[in-house]
Amino acid sequence: MLAFECDYNNGAHPALLQKMAETNETPEAGYGMDVYSRSAAEKIRAFCGTPNADVYFLAGGTQTNVVVLSAILEPFEGAVCAESGHIHVHEAGAPEYAGIKTLTLPSHAGKIDAGELEAFVERFYADEAHEHMVFPGAVYLSHPTEYGTLYTKAELEAIAAVSDRFGMRLFLDGARLGYGLMSRTTDVGIADIAALCDIFYIGGTKVGALCGEAVVFPNGTMPKHFANHVKKHGAMLAKGRLIGAQFDALFTEDLYLSLGKHGIDAAERLKTILKEKGYRFFLETDTNQQFVILENEQMRLLSESIRFSEWEPFDKTHTVVRFATSWSTREEDLEALKELL
Repeated sequence: MLAFECDYNNGAHPALLQKMAETNETPEAGYGMDVYSRSAAEKIRAFCGTPNADVYFLAGGTQTNVVVLSAILEPFEGAVCAESGHIHVHEAGAPEYAGIKTLTLPSHAGKIDAGELEAFVERFYADEAHEHMVFPGAVYLSHPTEYGTLYTKAELEAIAAVSDRFGMRLFLDGARLGYGLMSRTTDVGIADIAALCDIFYIGGTKVGALCGEAVVFPNGTMPKHFANHVKKHGAMLAKGRLIGAQFDALFTEDLYLSLGKHGIDAAERLKTILKEKGYRFFLETDTNQQFVILENEQMRLLSESIRFSEWEPFDKTHTVVRFATSWSTREEDLEALKELL
């Protein structure tokens, strides 16, 4: 069975496993105070060009989104996101369970529009009853988005300007950031993200790590007692070294970017194969997720030998499905896929 349904099918890159094995017998402090976590944080600060950044390691994306939003939002505030945003659709109500309301905007292939964001917030404050409502306190973006699309630098600048104008914190979900940074068409680099966002995270789980996300507060503006928020949500690992050692390896000799590039190169090869076989695209993206339209019976037959994600209905007889490549996609996997398609 070929696996193309997501970018976290495989365990971890061998370099990360080797790092964990090499350091396994060394006693270290707990709760992220170990030498490997400190080293990884320094490497991430250098990577982002933010010497004063606070860096914190958490285990997974949903956990990270909930912990960060809980820490940065006041009890009367919610998070503005696309109606397709991960925190709104695919986190089982975890933000709401933590008391965080999601305030949705139209999704444009996964992205929000700065003009629509501005109009939304202006309408909120123009409503005389807004004290009875949930205030927009943060803006949540995914880059790449849930549809594999990317914000341009101009789009991020416009959204950041609106966020600043209304005192909202701009939070970027970077679960797949490695693929976004290495896209062949992007004009957004890590320095741009660090300059424009109040908080972002560098995803490890989907880019070569066994688990782990690195939360970055680029300007040293981590909320007071952030560790307390982490603990309160049951997200503090006693053996924080588990994540620290992995990120220390990921940010040695540009491995993180190399793995992101591998996923992008595989996606470009995947697009070529899909086009050669005559498949119709729902969304052809410049990252590692590709969306095609399959006739339902064809989808059923292909699913017997290929794992992919059923994304959404297209019409009564067709479905949009997602094929994802990753850091671990092999050329032989792509060749086998070509034969089966």
